[in-house]
Amino acid sequence: MNSLETKSTVDEIRHRFDNDVERFSNLETGQTATIDAPLSMELITHAAIASTPNIHRVLDIGCGAGNNTLKLREVYGQDFDIDFLDLSQPMLLRAKERLTDKFETMCSFEINMIQSDFRNAILKENTYDVVLAAAVLHHLRDDEDWDKAFQKIFSITAPGGCVWITDLVSHETEKIQQLMWQRYGTYLTEMDSVEYREKVFSYIDKEDSPRPVTFQMELLRKVGFAHVELLHKNSCFAAFGAIKAR
Repeated sequence: MNSLETKSTVDEIRHRFDNDVERFSNLETGQTATIDAPLSMELITHAAIASTPNIHRVLDIGCGAGNNTLKLREVYGQDFDIDFLDLSQPMLLRAKERLTDKFETMCSFEINMIQSDFRNAILKENTYDVVLAAAVLHHLRDDEDWDKAFQKIFSITAPGGCVWITDLVSHETEKIQQLMWQRYGTYLTEMDSVEYREKVFSYIDKEDSPRPVTFQMELLRKVGFAHVELLHKNSCFAAFGAIKAR
């Protein structure tokens, strides 16, 4: 695994996603490397609605082409204001286009596109009823980076609001990490080929720096969330979240 100092820069990550909009505009093609992606999306969607039934404003961190927000709007059945946040301007444009094309009434609601690194974005405290972060937090780097990002997520979440995360995760012990990584490699090979497995492993090694789901759940409690929930874990992927006290 590459050291943190040699991981991809923000500009390199932005460039990769600028050129991959079409693939990420379809869950079936955009998330094939993610184990149980449809199930994880389903779980965080329903968890968000169950834990925070009155949704007025949503933040989608690393929104990509908007898959998670579209799913939330579809299941929730009502409009809400949305802030799409992503490094990639083409992704932001596609997310807004897809949302308004599918739900015409959303055009009368506030849809903001924020092109920024989440860590640098200026966001109001106690604002978002639901915060979504799908396949994005694994780009955080050292302990300070993780701590500050989770503190920020807590500060911008409205009282009674929630954050739901789906992501690539690592493991606390080397032997379990090796076991789960082997299982993931088998999944990629059986789904496509050995060459595809090596391609995925290569860009993860270059670009990502995931942390254990246990670390992240403890951090959610540490920054102040009242309730923390693990919804699903399979191999190197997990769906989990937290609810802020009212």
